Amino acid sequence: MLRKVLLNVVMCHKTKGISQIGILIVSLITLQAYADQKQLYIYNWSDYMGPETISQFEQKTGIKVTYDTFNSNEELEHFLMTQPAKYDLVVPTSNFLAKQIDANIYQPLDKTKLPSYLKNLDPDILEMVSKDDPENTYSLPYMWISTGIGYNVDELNKRFNNAPPVDSWALLFEPNNAEKLADCGIAWLEAPSELFALALNYLGLDPNSATSEDYVKVSNLLSAVSPYVRYIDSTNLIDDLASGKVCVAIGWSGDIYQAMDKAAQSNNGIKIDYVIPKEGTFASFDVFAIPKTAKNVDEAYQFLNYLLEPKVIADISNYVYYANPNLAATQFVDEAIAQDPNIYPPKNVLEHLFALTLKSPRIERAILRTWADILESRSLANLSNEMN
Repeated sequence: MLRKVLLNVVMCHKTKGISQIGILIVSLITLQAYADQKQLYIYNWSDYMGPETISQFEQKTGIKVTYDTFNSNEELEHFLMTQPAKYDLVVPTSNFLAKQIDANIYQPLDKTKLPSYLKNLDPDILEMVSKDDPENTYSLPYMWISTGIGYNVDELNKRFNNAPPVDSWALLFEPNNAEKLADCGIAWLEAPSELFALALNYLGLDPNSATSEDYVKVSNLLSAVSPYVRYIDSTNLIDDLASGKVCVAIGWSGDIYQAMDKAAQSNNGIKIDYVIPKEGTFASFDVFAIPKTAKNVDEAYQFLNYLLEPKVIADISNYVYYANPNLAATQFVDEAIAQDPNIYPPKNVLEHLFALTLKSPRIERAILRTWADILESRSLANLSNEMN
């Protein structure tokens, strides 16, 4: 391309005059600047980065970032397994990372290029993530979260005589309760592997069960309450809970807190709360990893080092309301967040948290088949309602 422009400059000198030469020289400079522009392609969850994090990184480094988002681990995994190489950094949850490591998707991290990795990161978090990523070979922990119930306080009080059973998953997993909430709107995460684990745990079963019969029980449970669910989606939950379009949701802690903040900012009179039910829930660890197909590896390491800066990651936590694993960042995290037991759980809550483990292909197929059946039954029910 540049050689062609140079040839055009010479031809212009012979045929069109000096003004055209100037235009083509400007074009040449622009093309050269574009060719020299460093690039970075990131694929992350929606609503999972500070509003100025990317732009400030671009200003600091001169690297142009293309930042795309996904809504579920299943969506990310499908892309990684089936689509052409594009991204230099992706953000799977650690239990999904484990099977993607087995599929040889990622390249090991060069810790010599991440001088603050061991210096700043919480060794307890690294140890927990190492169950999915042995010796933390492939990943940099980003945020860790719980999954619980986000709810509109006033709407639930109306339907349960000021005593809603928000301390239990029974609120959403028992049909008689779900039916009372159908008119004001129930939302589920679009995360089948997570919902199945929650339902297994609620039934008193192993949340990481490898027994097919257990998944039949979960299928029956979820199928019984799914007709009362307004939608299954991870993207709209924050705005819809904050605006009152739904009144209760199974959601990630940070998303619910973002909904609280949006409702407060809009001064619409809606009060949102979040709870980890007494039966417990799981702790998830989202991590950054570099695919083997990454083309901008040096730029990827620059971004990871940027995230390891305490003030940078603290600002992200202050925006997304998720706990980060950077011990040096705690001093910069808003006190209300750092001391909130639903974001940074105390020991008595941690004892009721569990981790998700890698499922066998057989169990993964069972989950996806059952999930497809639930979605199909919901679609048929909606079609029937529209026809009546």
